[in-house]
Amino acid sequence: MRLTSLDVFRGITIAGMILVNMMGVADDVYPLLAHAAWNGCTPTDLVFPFFLFIIGVAMTFSLSKYTEANKPTSAVYWRILRRAAILFALGLLLNGFWNKGVWTFDLSSIRIMGVLQRISLSYLLASLVVLNLPRKGQWILAAVLLIGYWLTMMYVPVPDYGAGILTRTGNFAAYIDRQIIPNVHLYAGDGFKNLGDPEGLFSTIPAIASVLAGYFTGQWIRSQSVQSRTSVGLVLFGIGCLIIGWVWGWTFPINKKLWTSSYVVFTSGWALLLLAACYELIEVRLIRRWSKPFEIMGLNAIALFVASVLLIKILVKTRIGSGENAPSTYNWIYQNLFASWAGALNGSLLFALITVLLWFAVGVLMYRQRWFIKV
Repeated sequence: MRLTSLDVFRGITIAGMILVNMMGVADDVYPLLAHAAWNGCTPTDLVFPFFLFIIGVAMTFSLSKYTEANKPTSAVYWRILRRAAILFALGLLLNGFWNKGVWTFDLSSIRIMGVLQRISLSYLLASLVVLNLPRKGQWILAAVLLIGYWLTMMYVPVPDYGAGILTRTGNFAAYIDRQIIPNVHLYAGDGFKNLGDPEGLFSTIPAIASVLAGYFTGQWIRSQSVQSRTSVGLVLFGIGCLIIGWVWGWTFPINKKLWTSSYVVFTSGWALLLLAACYELIEVRLIRRWSKPFEIMGLNAIALFVASVLLIKILVKTRIGSGENAPSTYNWIYQNLFASWAGALNGSLLFALITVLLWFAVGVLMYRQRWFIKV
């Protein structure tokens, strides 16, 4: 069984990821298209957890024959490990690409963690949970991960800081990351100053629960008939998660960079609502014409994401002209082709939208050639 609505959901998420990554380069961005400065959640903060949720839903179908009847063989574990290793390596590739004007892969200073690295580890560990624990055990473990992370972050004291300090450098996750990963390999930007990482190791623990939330959703969908009642069920589950996540946020703030437990539950609620909309329109009502562009992008999601990040790095790192004041290629295009007539905010939005259309065109070419790059 293949859910077309899931491919469409994945395509919407990848389009959103390309859009917000491109917007993230600009100095002037509409607030809803920028990440929350710290606590809180904007639409931009939904993109990454959506992708983890989608991975979980897809696992329901890809691993079903091993979880329902047959025990997984060593080949299955090697295939999972291989996929996780490729994703992690691609993340390192992106981190090491084009530093100080040249191609470099300096292992002495490269950032170890990142978006693809978190996807890799979350997928790997969630797969092991699914293949080795019964359904009840999976639910219990997901709850333990979220509650344990909350209690640890709020009540275990950090040397020189104390307990419950949820700053970039004073939180428990950052402290653990510093004990495991040398500072030079941690994130340098956004105030972290190589003392923490927004996609760090310890904060990947609750990200596993984001994948499991998708897996539980996929299990439930597979047990239901294709009808509006299923969509309504997804909506009700989604609203429940939104309420629980919002209330939990009163004591453990919703925070993407810390991947707090409240953030996991809250974003899973929004993922359930968007999946419900796609499911109702595509699977139940068979209204599909609108969704084809997103389905096409969803079928080559990782390839488009990696290529789009490489393009952003090239645009930011290369310059038009010579001298210290020469603008980056990104700024030159942005200022001369967009901001000069559309204004700063609209210009950055239009530039990002054009970039999404560019990658959609690439996706169409790959789709027509039947090039489906699977990791």
